[in-house]
Amino acid sequence: METQKSYQSKNKVRIVTAASLFDGHDAAINIMRRIIQATGVEVIHLGHDRSVEEVVNTAIQEDANAIALTSYQGGHNEYFKYMYDLLKEKGAEHIRIFGGGGGVILPGEIKDLMEYGVTRIYSPDDGRAMGLQGMINHLVENSDYATGEYLPEDVLAKIQAKDKKVIAQAISAAENFPEKYADVLKQVRELSVKNDVPVLGITGTGGSGKSSLVDELVRRFLIDFEDKQIAIVSVDPSKRKTGGALLGDRIRMNAINNDRVYMRSLATRQSNLALSRHVSEALEVLKAANFDLIILETSGIGQSDTEIEEFSDASLYVMTPEYGAATQLEKIDMLDFADVIALNKFDKRGALDALRDVKKQYIRNHNLWDAKDEELPVYGTIASQFNDPGMNTLYRAVVDKIAEKTGANLGSNFSPSEEQSEKIFIIPPKRIRYLSEIAESNRAYDKWVNEQVEVAQKLYALNESMLALKVTDIEDKDRLIKGLQETYEKIALDLAPKNMLIIEQWTEKLEKYKAPLYKFKVRDRELAIQTHSESLSHLQIPKVCLPKYKGWGDILRWTLQENVPGEYPFTSGLFPFKREGEDPTRMFAGEGGPERTNRRFHYVSLGMPAKRLSTAFDSVTLYGNDPGRRPDIYGKIGNAGVSICCLDDAKKLYSGFDLSAPSTSVSMTINGPAPMLLAFFMNAAIDQQCELYIKEHGLEKEVEQKIKMLFKDRGITRPSYQGDLPEGNDGLGLMLLGLTGDLVLPSDVYNIIKTKTLSQVRGTVQADILKEDQAQNTCIFSTEFALRLMGDVQEYFIQKAVRNFYSVSISGYHIAEAGANPITQLAFTLSNGFTYVEYYLSRGMDINDFGPNLSFFFSNGIDPEYSVIGRVARKIWAKAMKNKYGAGERAQKLKYHIQTSGRSLHAQEIDFNDIRTTLQALYAINDNCNSLHTNAYDEAITTPTEESVRRAMAIQLIINRELGLSKNENPIQGSFIIEELTDLVEDAVLEEFDRINERGGVLGSMETMYQRGKIQEESLYYETLKHTGEFPIIGVNTFLSSKGSPTVIPAEVIRATEEEKMYQITMLDDLHASHKEIEEESLKSLQAAALHNHNIFDKMMEVAKTSSIGRMTATLFEVGGQYRRNM
Repeated sequence: METQKSYQSKNKVRIVTAASLFDGHDAAINIMRRIIQATGVEVIHLGHDRSVEEVVNTAIQEDANAIALTSYQGGHNEYFKYMYDLLKEKGAEHIRIFGGGGGVILPGEIKDLMEYGVTRIYSPDDGRAMGLQGMINHLVENSDYATGEYLPEDVLAKIQAKDKKVIAQAISAAENFPEKYADVLKQVRELSVKNDVPVLGITGTGGSGKSSLVDELVRRFLIDFEDKQIAIVSVDPSKRKTGGALLGDRIRMNAINNDRVYMRSLATRQSNLALSRHVSEALEVLKAANFDLIILETSGIGQSDTEIEEFSDASLYVMTPEYGAATQLEKIDMLDFADVIALNKFDKRGALDALRDVKKQYIRNHNLWDAKDEELPVYGTIASQFNDPGMNTLYRAVVDKIAEKTGANLGSNFSPSEEQSEKIFIIPPKRIRYLSEIAESNRAYDKWVNEQVEVAQKLYALNESMLALKVTDIEDKDRLIKGLQETYEKIALDLAPKNMLIIEQWTEKLEKYKAPLYKFKVRDRELAIQTHSESLSHLQIPKVCLPKYKGWGDILRWTLQENVPGEYPFTSGLFPFKREGEDPTRMFAGEGGPERTNRRFHYVSLGMPAKRLSTAFDSVTLYGNDPGRRPDIYGKIGNAGVSICCLDDAKKLYSGFDLSAPSTSVSMTINGPAPMLLAFFMNAAIDQQCELYIKEHGLEKEVEQKIKMLFKDRGITRPSYQGDLPEGNDGLGLMLLGLTGDLVLPSDVYNIIKTKTLSQVRGTVQADILKEDQAQNTCIFSTEFALRLMGDVQEYFIQKAVRNFYSVSISGYHIAEAGANPITQLAFTLSNGFTYVEYYLSRGMDINDFGPNLSFFFSNGIDPEYSVIGRVARKIWAKAMKNKYGAGERAQKLKYHIQTSGRSLHAQEIDFNDIRTTLQALYAINDNCNSLHTNAYDEAITTPTEESVRRAMAIQLIINRELGLSKNENPIQGSFIIEELTDLVEDAVLEEFDRINERGGVLGSMETMYQRGKIQEESLYYETLKHTGEFPIIGVNTFLSSKGSPTVIPAEVIRATEEEKMYQITMLDDLHASHKEIEEESLKSLQAAALHNHNIFDKMMEVAKTSSIGRMTATLFEVGGQYRRNM
């Protein structure tokens, strides 16, 4: 296929790229922005979870030609329309809007949005017809117009009034039309001299963390000076080959989303220079606007030049400890000129030595031989770490230096920290090799197995020879037998006694599985299960088949590397037999308000012996926000997931299901705000049991009276379930809406109920923050703080004996959805799992206490490797947990959930999606997964309908209940290809462990974005093969219908109703009004727990009774730090 040529623009085009949501869409926009950049465009990339206002403000401040967005289903209509309206409101309707979102933005919606004013929404059909480069060419060509060509007549007055749109246009005029506006620029220059605004120049090496450091300086400046305004000019290099540039500093900054901040990104538009030739004009415009401080940040090229000195009043040089030998310091000119030096990334190895060497060089350069060490303006900082003491000290030093050199009115009240920057380590430095240690341990086990197998096979041969000789008539057979016996006994010394026992008990083991009943224990309970089922032809079909091996080596290898289900290394499954009457089927729902999802849960689980409820949340909830009236929030409420913002929502969501019953388990697909949702769930479960206690003891009237008095005092309407209860919902959980059991029951009774409930609830909350960062999903807190929250949840589980609920679902699904191949998915997921193990161990937890609370979640595609993903995962985990960590059997067992691949759901020929899903479900069931969610065929274009969900569930029900071979529980054991694939995938995963280890383990690899880069490369590889047709996809790029298999328009589209959205908002208003005084105090106590290193989740369990997800998130941002996006 011929490579498409890039469009050559006539003007310098600037485009803002962003994702309104998350998931694979952030990876998609990253790929798109790279192609846009390579087409010669200056790209200002914002990353994921961006509000309309953030994107619009960025486009205006950057004087962009266009905005290019990906918007996943969930309020995309409101999002794009609000963006158009806001641009128009701010006088910037000339900025073009382009978007895409896969098949979920329907053809009718595309037409409506484009008629409304959106320039172009690209559909999957456009992608197939135009190709990636073709779409980008169309986008760039339609954005190819000059910026800065038209300035208002009162331009100077508007600049002085700090009109950000006019400031941006004036800078563009200086860049693109200096002759046309020479007179205006002259007046601006005169005004700038008169205003005398101080400029802080920040330069440094590439990758030294300047953007994060600037963000932290700005954050402190805004706290320190409540009435002052700040402007930032950030310069990034242009690519010599294409002319494009990545203006990527904004993505790292959170503090700039403030009315008192203006930021402009400039491309150098020339090579080998750290500054744009238009920097002076940009600074003059900003000085004319009379900001209180201007920060000029240069691009990091090499060790960076001293060019910045010409434009700044005070300068800050940012470097890292990794500059090479100390002699290199003599070559850095900025050490001669910088007023302040920051040694950022102070957590790197050799940081203290580097600090000493830089200080020595500073003394030499400035002849300060008598200066005291603490007087030197060289500071160690970790800008990426929230509230870093080194950053506090640096900030005060910088502000004081600016005031000293310029006389600016910057009298800081910010207290510098006395202590030095110190990295809060997630993984202790001495444990950094943990992945290679695991790989080495597992390989050593395999080597030992091979050696033992060889010994066993020799013994078998000798034993068979002796038996054969005994029945022959050879004259000296006794002598021969004696010689063989001596050889046997000598070789037998090399066989481990346990392995000899395996061989000796093999026949007995075979008989156990031939007997009609197999008896075994699960947590002190003896179970007896039938070992065979009868077919319609009256044959006895064994549930577990054992090999017919005779050779001791074969028996030993199979037992040590495969074994029956329920025995180490658990390759074929965790339990001897599946529970009778309980399929691994999960009931998946999430749409509208909690009532609508509750009705769906009851509909899909009616008559099912086990209730396995899998919950999807809307993006408002996923990002820790409260429902609100702002259009880009309002549009997402209850779309592509259920809206849950408080305890009452959780009570209604799971009403009618006994959350403490052994047959009920709940899975919550949420990550960033997982602790909040978990606290809602736990309290809902406790209050259900309080309700049962009230009914059991005939206390209904007494309690009802108390409740009425409570709401009378509050002056608020009592919350209620909206609409009729569905069939199967007996109302359990609704009695105590608006309050909790501790308000109506004696504290001793409540505490007994709480303790018992926590020990009984079953389910999992996803909460896997590592994969969120790697797959660019719903991170909301800084990584360190998010991990601390996860650790607090696990400690709480140990203290409260929560044994049946998983504190984390370590997920590969989202890694696969973002584009990773199956081996990368498995390797990254397992390595993340072992990172949690190391982190929890470093916090002093016992592996046998937390090990059983860990679970996994994989995607199942159609690739051959997916047929063994579960067995390889179980095998690697069990070997490492037993041999490397010394864990007991419960912690050795890797429990995992499978969801069929969302990536293989296509918006064309959607009926074919069920065929793919069926094959993926068959892979999962054959591999003995613990639970399974089959995607609905229409999920590529809409939230699943009742009809599509029934079909999706029917797929696995038919496999489990009708497919004859599924009566056997280890059907793939013994297959040559399965054994070969198992070995290949296991080796490939261990090799990936080594690669991650070389980069400093999982967290070290994340710093260099190794995981993200690998995921994106694999995603682009797949998309390229799909587009060229080299990778055939039926109904998408081959075997097309006579109409060309266009994107399917769904017969039914699931969207939240206006009533549901408004009820969520008004209900939340009532909640805040009802608990106004209590909520404020409880949120302060939550912050105090975080600041004083107490268990945050323990406190959150109380706060969740009276507060909302949005308020708790905002409160924790202040003490834990907000997630900082990166490329």
